[in-house]
Amino acid sequence: MKYKQRKKALILLADGTIFHGKSIGKEGSAFGEVCFNTGTTGYQEIFTDPSYYGQLMVTTNAHIGNYGTKEDEDESNSVKIAGLICKNFSFEYSRPAADSSLEAYFEKHNTLAIADVDTRALVSYIRDNGAMNAVISTEVDNIEGLKKQLAEVPSMKGLELASKVSTKEPYYFGDENATYKIAALDIGIKKNILRNLAKRDAYIKVFPYNSKFQDLEAFNPDGYFLSNGPGDPEPLLEAQAVAKEIIAKNKPLFGICLGHQVIALANGISTYKMHNGHRGINHPVKNLLTGKGEITSQNHGFAINREETEANANVEITHVHLNDNTVAGIKIKDKNCFSVQYHPEASPGPNDSVYLFDQFIENIKNN
Repeated sequence: MKYKQRKKALILLADGTIFHGKSIGKEGSAFGEVCFNTGTTGYQEIFTDPSYYGQLMVTTNAHIGNYGTKEDEDESNSVKIAGLICKNFSFEYSRPAADSSLEAYFEKHNTLAIADVDTRALVSYIRDNGAMNAVISTEVDNIEGLKKQLAEVPSMKGLELASKVSTKEPYYFGDENATYKIAALDIGIKKNILRNLAKRDAYIKVFPYNSKFQDLEAFNPDGYFLSNGPGDPEPLLEAQAVAKEIIAKNKPLFGICLGHQVIALANGISTYKMHNGHRGINHPVKNLLTGKGEITSQNHGFAINREETEANANVEITHVHLNDNTVAGIKIKDKNCFSVQYHPEASPGPNDSVYLFDQFIENIKNN
């Protein structure tokens, strides 16, 4: 019955290309940068990851929604994607531990989703032509109107989005009697990062994206953390200033994803928008310090310039992405600072990269 009631929908790309599908329930239009994630599981974590703010998510896995949703698996307090594009949407779910169906979850969060899309063809098109702005809509007879609205959507290049997802007020996470205190700059932080730090005997104070170094320092932390997040890192001048001061004082500093890019910018290394980015849970990374490989979870559309990193006498490349040789990790020589482009808190089955949290705690111990 639900299938018969579903309305026609479409995806209109910025270059005029159109793909067709059916709406899941909610009608209307949603705009954003279209990108794809190759993970076979973890859709709820993807949908609530602040790093995906303002993006239309194409899931390459054929079935989405089949194991429902569970409240404690959210990575933030709301759905952050602009909308979902998938092949087969499961209205029913089979996991006993689930709280609700994905359909009910999207209704709760007022999220637009379309299914019955040839996602294989769409992903192939994005891979060839790059990530671009798009609109998903049930207004299938209003192509020209949608084109005009789409033309007004700003490019992700140069777009500052951390302010859209960051906490408005500082808050605490973990046991206040823990051994270590960590000040975390929230430029789009995921809950599981906080969980990983807390279970390593740390008490975390999370600060808004535009906080000054003095704000963080007043907590008298043992270490500092720069989070993941959405958008272009270059406009985040305040976060870059915070990173510079932490590094100058040689305090323990760890950065993940957007935080990694901010640390690079703070050291004079530029960033660039990738053709279509890395988004999935099977990305191979090599640790150049140990020679070991890691299967990693990744989610980024920007990267740091490898040539500039290699030419920087103060920075050492510690990890590389084995698919395209992009920089996946750095450390600052003679400073207590390191960062990675991927997500050690999102262990995709193998726990290959969780050692990075232990490394951060060791750096704090030895400071």
